[in-house]
Order: sequence, then structure tokens, then C-alpha cells
Amino acid sequence: MSTVTYGIKNCDTIKKMKKWLEAENIEYRFHDYRTDGLDQAMLETFEAQLGWEAMVNKRGTTYRQLTDEQKSGLNRESALTLMLEYPAMIKRPLLVHNESYHLGFKPAQYQEIFQSSLAEK
Repeated sequence: MSTVTYGIKNCDTIKKMKKWLEAENIEYRFHDYRTDGLDQAMLETFEAQLGWEAMVNKRGTTYRQLTDEQKSGLNRESALTLMLEYPAMIKRPLLVHNESYHLGFKPAQYQEIFQSSLAEK
């Protein structure tokens, strides 16, 4: 089993997710976009699995600071360019567990994702 989470370490949702994973004794690796990097290939893999629309965090400060022109002209190409330049614009956390991709964190959602792992304990 492999579990990797992606995000930015100072994000409150990331902190909640880490706390939940640790409380459930689930092993994972955390990849911080700012310190570990984000490249075009990684971003395109995420987009192929999740879709660029789902990946854009429209509630975040980074998105809200975009110009109206940038927001209204958002398409796959421009969204990927912006997410590469501003990784904080990607909805967090992005979880890859057993080759399955998930966005966001809610305890019930993670309970379901990790159901088989938790049942083994």
C-alpha cells in the first residue's frame, strides 16, 4: 500500500488531515509543493485523474487574488499554468492512496477511503 498526500504544510486542512492519519496509525508520505516542488508532469497526472475544475481551490486567497480577467478566462491550459506558478491554488489535500486520487479532507471521507486498512488493525 502506498499513501502520499500533497499540499502546503501550513494549511489548516493539511494539519487536520495529518492529525487524523496519525491518530489512525496510517503510514503516509507528505509532499509539500513549496519545499518538495511541483512540476508540469505531476500536475498533468493529477489533472488527468481529478480534472482541473475540481483541483482549483476557488475559496482560497490565491484564487481570490487573481484578476477578473484570469478568473473569467480560466480553462485547462490557463488553470494548469496558474497552479504551477501558484501551488496554493490547488485544492488541499490531494491524496493518492493505492493509485486512487482524492481531493479535500473530511474524517468520514477518509474513513471510507481507508476502510480496508482500518479493518485490518
